[in-house]
Amino acid sequence: MSEAPTVPLAPMPPGSDDDMLRRAQQFHALAQRRRTVRDFESRAVPRAVIEYCIAAAGSAPSGANQQPWHFVAVSDAGVKRRIREAAEAEEREFYERRAPEEWLDALRPIGTDWHKPFLETAPWLIAIFVRRWGRAADGAKVKHYYPTESVGIATGILITALHTAGLATLTHTPSPMGFLNGILGRPAEDERPFLLLVTGHPASGARVPAIERKPLQSIASWI
Repeated sequence: MSEAPTVPLAPMPPGSDDDMLRRAQQFHALAQRRRTVRDFESRAVPRAVIEYCIAAAGSAPSGANQQPWHFVAVSDAGVKRRIREAAEAEEREFYERRAPEEWLDALRPIGTDWHKPFLETAPWLIAIFVRRWGRAADGAKVKHYYPTESVGIATGILITALHTAGLATLTHTPSPMGFLNGILGRPAEDERPFLLLVTGHPASGARVPAIERKPLQSIASWI
């Protein structure tokens, strides 16, 4: 059995234990400032910023390195309007007819409803698709392994990259989201929408719900 080709591992940032701790603390402080935002400015964000952040997401680990993701970055006003109209139709049906009362009770403190103006206001929407199948050179299907887990990791990196760049984000998951395949021209046989990520500058005076994060001792164990 032949071995796969390898290359040397890129050097890790040098430093002592104190240096590592300082970097960890700095990243923790940055991550703690991240909040989901629903009020965005319409101010443009350079495409290059979005490109670098998506490229960072594409560095995520994935099952068998199959990289089962596709990102569609949308800035066109007409396309954003179509996405909003389709999303609001699904969301209205959800809030008014499909959502169980306990889910509505959980959402009530956050104050969300079926109106989604941010889908047009924000300068960028990034539709993230799970590629359930790849395609060989002859067009035959190639099964992807752990595609949902892999895309979830990539999405986390994308959110963090956008936050690090100084942008706010909102994870939006209208259900169902199949309309994204049609609007964005993605093959429904091979791909399914995973999440719609809204990003841009937060609106001046934007406010967010007064929530708390669970402390470390309640989310981690040490053995």
